[in-house]
This record gives sequence, structure tokens and C-alpha cells, in this order.
Amino acid sequence: MTERTPLFRLSVDDHVMIAHSLPGEFFGPAQQLHGATLAISATFERRGLNEHAVVMDIGLAAELLSGVLEPLRYQNLDEHPDFAGKITTTEVVCQYVGLQLAEALPQGHGLNALEVSAEEHPRARASVRIDLQP
Repeated sequence: MTERTPLFRLSVDDHVMIAHSLPGEFFGPAQQLHGATLAISATFERRGLNEHAVVMDIGLAAELLSGVLEPLRYQNLDEHPDFAGKITTTEVVCQYVGLQLAEALPQGHGLNALEVSAEEHPRARASVRIDLQP
């Protein structure tokens, strides 16, 4: 029997309240400026566990997610410089949060990937997965 190293995942949750508009007929009534509360989950993934028998410290994971979301809280994304020229769909917000999280990870984190999902309401969510290994 071949021994396999399991893939472990750790998820933390937060939320962010934003305002934005989505230009173009495609978006119907969402073309108008409106508010949204996005429930954000960040999932960190690694093959095997680290020397402390965890994926990563839960407190650090929650702190990183909160830190990435802080500059977005109560902001109009139509006016936010990081979203200039972008349509701020839930998918685009997920990508932004994921890339910011990837940049914020400590050196030597050992993670394979991270995933960010955002729930707009109980029946709709989007996500992105970012590979961290070359």
C-alpha cells in the first residue's frame, strides 16, 4: 500500500460591508450604487501538517484576513484606488482578498494554496483558489 500525505485545510471567517455599483445593462438594478455585506471565508491548505501539527495558527489566519479586509470596510469600492478601472463583482473582490492574503503570509509558510470565498446572501457565493507553490 502506498503511503500518501493528506491534504489539510484551515478556514477562518469574517465579513465586510462595502458599497459599489456594477456598470452595464448586464447587471440590471445592481448598476445603481448599493451596499453589500460580504461574508468572507479564507481557507489555507497544506500537504501534511507543520511542526506544531497544524495547517497554520488560527489566530494568525484570522488576523491576516481581518487585516486585508480592514481597508475595505465601509468603503465605496467605486472610489477605492485598488479597484480603479475594475468592475467590483464578488469574484473580483475574492481575487483581491486572495492576492492580498498571499502577499501577507509569513516567509516559509509552507502552504500549497489558499481559497477565498464570499457569500453575498445565503443562496449566492463566489470563490477563487490561488496556488502558492510554483
